[in-house]
Amino acid sequence: MATEAPRRLALITGASAGLGEAFARAYAARGLDVALVARRADRLQALADELKRRSGVEALAIPADLAGWEAHVPVMETLEAAGRHVDVLVNNAGFGIPQSFASTPWERQRDFLMTMAVNACGFAHDVIPGMASRGWGRIVNVASMAAFSPGVAGNSLYPGVKSLMVKFSQSLDAEYRAKGVKVTAVAPGFTRTEFAEQAGVQAIMDQEPRLFWQTAEEVALAAIRGNERGKVVVIPGWHNRVAAALLRGLPEPLVRRIIAAGSAKYHLD
Repeated sequence: MATEAPRRLALITGASAGLGEAFARAYAARGLDVALVARRADRLQALADELKRRSGVEALAIPADLAGWEAHVPVMETLEAAGRHVDVLVNNAGFGIPQSFASTPWERQRDFLMTMAVNACGFAHDVIPGMASRGWGRIVNVASMAAFSPGVAGNSLYPGVKSLMVKFSQSLDAEYRAKGVKVTAVAPGFTRTEFAEQAGVQAIMDQEPRLFWQTAEEVALAAIRGNERGKVVVIPGWHNRVAAALLRGLPEPLVRRIIAAGSAKYHLD
């Protein structure tokens, strides 16, 4: 008697809240098993248990601090020990540092790079060979509108890292699209998550016009739909698409002055 093939598995980092949780719910609702990665083990397990009950999928909670050196490796070893491979990768884990570069301990800046760049690229490097050999794979790299913005005071590394996620996604698309791997960078603007609270700028962001906010569910849905359609860069929301066009089209000195003025309130030094 033939055994039923296992469902496809989505690996989602930063899955304990916000965008990561929204991606986990969206993929589980589509019938994919999910592997949830974040630091907060209790929240991960609670979400995993809920998704099992609601969607009838397998949900693996894998606590991990992605700021560590080669932190992606034990996550992949856990999946291998469970007899699973990754069909969908969502690189979402991250945080913000609103202070100036040198006023923040180097260890914190290093953790930022490890979480949002090095280990994200490590996960992609781990999963792409299997995706390509099977002729099917999906990767979503969470970028930001900041990817199209010049650097300003505070969050010194953030625009650069988010720009990397866009360029990295474009390169992976060029290299692996013909092998059945679809890669997307999603660049949201203001999104209702715990990100601002964790960065210490929630009170400031609460003053922004509500018209320009999106929910995490809206962003995740736009990213998944765009990825399935083969879009390499997805900018959710018409207002964000207009803003991105202006950021890329206007003279950079003008854009820098505008962005510096608008972002000064988020610089907490």
